[in-house]
Amino acid sequence: MKTLQKGSKKLMNAWAFYDWANSVYPLVISSSIFPLYYGFLFPKDNPNVLFLGFELKNTALISFVTAFAFLCVAVFSPILSGIADFAGNKKRFMQFFCYLGALSCIGMYWFTVENIYFGITCFFFGLIGFWGSLVFYNSYLPDIAFKEQQDSLSARGYSYGYIGSVILLIINLAMILGKDGEEALHAMRMAFAMTGIWWILFAQYAFYYLPKGNKNADKITKDVILNGFKELQKVQSYLQQNLSLYRYLTAFFVYSMAVQTVMLVATYFGEQEINWATDGEKTTGLIISILVIQLVAVVGATLTSKASEKFGNIPTLLVINAIWAIICVFAYFVTEPIHFYATAGFVGLVMGGIQALSRSTYSKFLPKTDDTTSFFSFYDVAEKIGIVVGMAIYGLIDQITGSMRNAIVFLTVFFVIGFLLLLRVPKNKTSEVV
Repeated sequence: MKTLQKGSKKLMNAWAFYDWANSVYPLVISSSIFPLYYGFLFPKDNPNVLFLGFELKNTALISFVTAFAFLCVAVFSPILSGIADFAGNKKRFMQFFCYLGALSCIGMYWFTVENIYFGITCFFFGLIGFWGSLVFYNSYLPDIAFKEQQDSLSARGYSYGYIGSVILLIINLAMILGKDGEEALHAMRMAFAMTGIWWILFAQYAFYYLPKGNKNADKITKDVILNGFKELQKVQSYLQQNLSLYRYLTAFFVYSMAVQTVMLVATYFGEQEINWATDGEKTTGLIISILVIQLVAVVGATLTSKASEKFGNIPTLLVINAIWAIICVFAYFVTEPIHFYATAGFVGLVMGGIQALSRSTYSKFLPKTDDTTSFFSFYDVAEKIGIVVGMAIYGLIDQITGSMRNAIVFLTVFFVIGFLLLLRVPKNKTSEVV
């Protein structure tokens, strides 16, 4: 196959289409069907799980497994990304994590109370696979698109992801709704398997057209692991020399901490803090809210891309951070379903926008080099560590005060700090596009 040139429409579409393939994981597994399935396995009247000799609350077990998975990705992704750039096989690493995550989703079909260890293991490796593949996927952005194309392409990827994941979720809901008991649980497990199959199937289009990586494969030595650390040192040295990139990455770490925390706890907040009339209304309402967020996020990502073209990336991010802060304050007073739906709509509007624009803004600050994966590993590590810190602070406040409302409103602090840090990002030679 002939290698497609940078900026090629077909190449960029193929890259964006991986979002269509893998975005079913965070929607089906992280946000909607798996939390419902897990709740049926371990209901409120019997919430404890015996795991590795410890009796844990079911939600605590998932939290610990999730935190450990993010820590693993944060620790190993810089090493793996350095190896991938050095060896020139970026696509192989991306494929490995894609297949690891997708096959783990298929394995979750056998997630039952009696098979708890196997199920939790599949859940763990599903997280590893999803987030691990994103390290290499994100690093392709400056390789395949020119700076003036990156904002719209990043937004296109998120839009593809939101649309594709909603299509599969609707199919899954058609299988589940109207069923009770074991039939409903079996339909949910089928949804897990379908997620993995969808992920593998549609990823093939991206894998067919994406380039292998740089051409330094002949320089591989037995010290390849140490080369990963050397790549990190190069990035660290560059960060110290590039004030704009350093300050932007610091701001991203702070506000992304709050963004990712809100996304992870939104379903649990809606389940516990909203006055649903019945359990049926609660289940339907939460699913509707998730669909609203996904669909509105497509519009949000597109509008944000247009705004960045007109006003610049940093000014647009400043506005989005201000909106996020207002949402967190408003969430403190949300009690009724209609209020929750409205909040979900605004979350979707700024969720897609801040994710897409943050990724493309970072890519614009990078130097012209083939070593993009190592730089993007820093970006991903900042995001992952932020998730661990954000979730820990959120959980601590929730535990001490006994209210998720106090925890959610406290996240306003991170958006305010992120806003102030973005103001300190100096203009440089890329100021015309940033």
